[in-house]
Amino acid sequence: MLRVGSVPYLVARPLDLGLGDEEGIELEYATPSVLVDRLREGGLDVALVSSIELFRRPGYGYLDGGVIAGSGFVSSVQVFLRRPIEEVEKVALDPASRTAAALTRVVWPRTSLPGFLEVSAGSDPCRAPADAWLRIGDAALREYAALGEPTVFNPSLAWNRATGLPFVFALWTARPGVELEPHLPAFLRSRERGAAALEELARRASAEWSLSPSLTRHYLCEECRFEVGASLLPALLEFRDRAARLGLARSDLEPRAIPA
Repeated sequence: MLRVGSVPYLVARPLDLGLGDEEGIELEYATPSVLVDRLREGGLDVALVSSIELFRRPGYGYLDGGVIAGSGFVSSVQVFLRRPIEEVEKVALDPASRTAAALTRVVWPRTSLPGFLEVSAGSDPCRAPADAWLRIGDAALREYAALGEPTVFNPSLAWNRATGLPFVFALWTARPGVELEPHLPAFLRSRERGAAALEELARRASAEWSLSPSLTRHYLCEECRFEVGASLLPALLEFRDRAARLGLARSDLEPRAIPA
């Protein structure tokens, strides 16, 4: 059995829809940071994990097709501001995602660089003693909607404006020694099912969370991207290099792309 991990967020369903029903695949769900730990420990063979992990340990391979990305404002990764951004002195980081935490550091305006507070796993960054807090996933999307589009700093939008590239939040990553090729048809079928079900997935989320159907549809069908084509490698390497300059990644790593 290929042991696969995915995140329990709406944004992952277009990539893993029905994957757990495929022969030879065992699927589990956890937050991105937990999936990284499971991958490192050998408890998982493949996981839909934070892209920064590709540049923190050697030997990974990644599926060259099917990603969680954005080319502008993405509602599910937000820094909520209690004061104007130029006055922010401390930002509490959501412990669920290492990529979002690294991206926030990378794109924060250098003219007002704050301190970054890493809160413990399971803690709510909103409750930390800070002027702003990073939140990811479905909770960030719902909080943004519930607060009536509050003042935020959106890391994905800042990245796109600075680089002209999409930002890749997560992608299927295989630990060293795992042969993913025999299972590629299963991952492709999941992506095809997900692409066909985008509208229905958005409608279900709208009903479950009591949000406007237009909001969930815009998020899943417009804000999020699940294919970035030839931009994938340039986007990954640009993130690697910018993160490495801050000591958040290794500049010497270029993981193996597994053709999808």
